[in-house]
Amino acid sequence: MKIFRTVKETQAFAEKMKREGKTIGLCPTMGALHEGHMTLMRAARAACDIVIASVFVNPTQFGPTEDYDAYPRRFEEDCKKLEAEGVDAVFHPEPSEMYPDGYCTYVNVDGDITHKLCGAQRPIHFRGVATVVTKLMNITRADEAFFGQKDAQQVVVVCRFVSDLNLPVHVNMVPICREENGLARSSRNVYLSPEERKAALILSQSLKKAKVAYEAGEKDVETLKKIVSDSIQTEPIASIDYVDLFSFPDLKPMTMVNKEALLAIAVKINKIRLIDNIILGAK
Repeated sequence: MKIFRTVKETQAFAEKMKREGKTIGLCPTMGALHEGHMTLMRAARAACDIVIASVFVNPTQFGPTEDYDAYPRRFEEDCKKLEAEGVDAVFHPEPSEMYPDGYCTYVNVDGDITHKLCGAQRPIHFRGVATVVTKLMNITRADEAFFGQKDAQQVVVVCRFVSDLNLPVHVNMVPICREENGLARSSRNVYLSPEERKAALILSQSLKKAKVAYEAGEKDVETLKKIVSDSIQTEPIASIDYVDLFSFPDLKPMTMVNKEALLAIAVKINKIRLIDNIILGAK
C-alpha cells in the first residue's frame, strides 16, 4: 500500500492508473478508522480496480467551538486497517498541503439542503466538506466515491455539488454500520465513557420505535418525530439537538410519509454529539 503526503505525488499515481485503464474509487475519511469505514473500503474494492483512501482531519469543516484539535488521530493504526482491506493508496496530507498560504477558493452549496439538520447547527460545516471533497475528487481522479449513510445529509450535499459542477464521479451511499447493540459506529464513540456508551443506545432505540410505528401504518410526520423525541427524553444524560424527518434524497418538508424519507437525529450524550438516522419507505 502506497502512502502519499503531497498532492503532486497522489495526482501522478492517479494519472498512471488512468493511463493503464484502471477505475479509481475514493473513500474520504478523517481517520480514527472503525468497522464503518471498512465497509466503505470493501464497497470500493468490489466496484473499482484501484482504491484510494484519504486520511485528513479537515480544518475547514470545524467551527471555532468544535473538536478539531481533540479529534482522534491514529494514522499508523489506520494504515494497518486499510492495508488489511486491500486499499492501494492512502493520501495523508498536512493542512498546509491542502490549504497553502493564499488559499481563498471554496465550494459553497448554498441551498435548502444545507440550511437544516447538521447544517443549521454547524453553519460552516458543509462549505468545508464540499471544498475538501471536490479537491479530493480532483486530486485522485476518482470515478466512484463512497460515503456512509450515517452522514446522510453529507451524501445529499455531495451529490448536489457533483451534479451542479458536472464532476464525472458517481457517488455511492453505504448503509450504516452498527455495533451488535445497535449503536452506530462513529469515530466520536471513543469519547464516550462506559456509562455514556450505554446511554447512547437511546439513539438507535428511538429510531427503531419510530420504524416499528411506521411499518404498523403510522405515516404522520409529527407523530413519528414525537415517538423519537419522547424516547430520547427518557435518558437523563441525553439532550436533543434535532429530530427531523424529510423526503429523501431531496430533503423537502413533508406532513405525511408517502415516499422515501430520512428520519435523522442529533443528540448530545453529556457533551458528546452523536448523529444517527434511518430511511423509511426504502425500496
